[in-house]
Amino acid sequence: MISHPSRWLGPGLRTAALLLSCAAFAACQPPAEDLPLPTTEEVESYYEYASGLDAEVVGNVAVITVEQSAQQLRRGGRLWAMVGPYIFLFTEETRRLFEDYPGLAAVRVNTRVGSAQVATALLARDELPDILWRRSLNIAGKARRDGTQQMTLLEDLVEWGEAHTEHEYNERFIRR
Repeated sequence: MISHPSRWLGPGLRTAALLLSCAAFAACQPPAEDLPLPTTEEVESYYEYASGLDAEVVGNVAVITVEQSAQQLRRGGRLWAMVGPYIFLFTEETRRLFEDYPGLAAVRVNTRVGSAQVATALLARDELPDILWRRSLNIAGKARRDGTQQMTLLEDLVEWGEAHTEHEYNERFIRR
């Protein structure tokens, strides 16, 4: 009978081996200050939106603020108030921003009407592995393309967004 290799090492040696392997892994990682972050102008250049878009970088988070149409919210109500941030977060632009700037930890999208914030959602860099990014782009693309005729696509995007972001909605805009 062959015994398991971990039995060959005593508890102290197993702990030392684990610590040594963790230290070796950490030594191979580049220091955080070496990871590039985008400038405000670079973040803005990734997104195109005619109705007004502002960007800033706060620490290692890109914050995008988008003006949402009051008429759109009146017409679309609660659902349009909730879907706003996800329309911008789950895009090829956000994915490329994460790929191009390894120091970027998250992207936050705030939607507003005038000075009132409607909704906010924060997508962390490591939330979506490649397969989920593809799914995200598919869900959001269908919602952008066909959501006005098929409201369930917008509902699907909201549900997906809530499952994969830290989000908050202004009660004033989502009351039934």
